[in-house]
Amino acid sequence: MERGVMLRSPRHVFTYTLRVIYAHTDQMQVVYYARYFEFLEAARNELLRSCGFAYKALEAYGVRLPVVSAHLDYLAPARYDDELLIETHISKLENVRVTLSYQGFEQQTRQKLFEGYTIHAFVNQAGKLTRAPQAFFRGVKTLCRLN
Repeated sequence: MERGVMLRSPRHVFTYTLRVIYAHTDQMQVVYYARYFEFLEAARNELLRSCGFAYKALEAYGVRLPVVSAHLDYLAPARYDDELLIETHISKLENVRVTLSYQGFEQQTRQKLFEGYTIHAFVNQAGKLTRAPQAFFRGVKTLCRLN
């Protein structure tokens, strides 16, 4: 892929399902705000796995993928025992960085609860910026041709 490719109309949106457990909630009986980032991480892991790149596979290439920026808009609260659908897609891919976008819905009502994005840098084991593995680019290209 070219440097800085925006994937404006994602062909592959990965949907991750998660049931809110009591430990996710706070004293106000809604999901504690920081827990949503754990939900995003779980959805992101499964999206990457669907590309053929579980984090362990990236590590086998000597690459890590830390979060360098995260943004989330909370639109409505999730509550104990809600089943959430988290839609995730790769929205921008650069040589040394990837942006993933997320939307979360309550499954039964399809009410949108949150939306946001995370930006990740490809780094080597020493923490220095490095290019994404070519196999990662190929996997994303293949994934974006689906549907």
